[in-house]
Amino acid sequence: MLKFANLTLLILFPIAWSAPLLRAGLLPFFSLDTISVLSGLQSLWQTDVFLAVLVTFLALFAPYLKVIGLALVQFGLASEALRPALRVLGKLAMADIFLIAIYIVVAKGMGMGRIETGWGLYLFTFCVAATYALSALDARRSARL
Repeated sequence: MLKFANLTLLILFPIAWSAPLLRAGLLPFFSLDTISVLSGLQSLWQTDVFLAVLVTFLALFAPYLKVIGLALVQFGLASEALRPALRVLGKLAMADIFLIAIYIVVAKGMGMGRIETGWGLYLFTFCVAATYALSALDARRSARL
């Protein structure tokens, strides 16, 4: 069951990347622009390549590699020695959630515009948290065996 829950994340992560993370507008009475992980990364690549590389790794590669790595361990295609590296990838993936949260707090604190969180932020956060939970449950299960 844990194996298939983990594999489900391979589908949910790409949905979360394209889902609306937040809607932002300069002034409260103008329409809001929807920002997703992918649209945010596209803008970032045009303005700050170093930050774009960092966020691309944290938002896309770290969580997806963790899910794939855990699947390989679960199906016996990779060594159990891979687990510590997967924990590190999970922590790096969570760093992206903190970055997004900091951006929202800073933007709201400036009082210049309006920001509303979208369902994609919750889905993305769920996916990252689910990788933690599935890894912990899988580690506990494999320790009993």
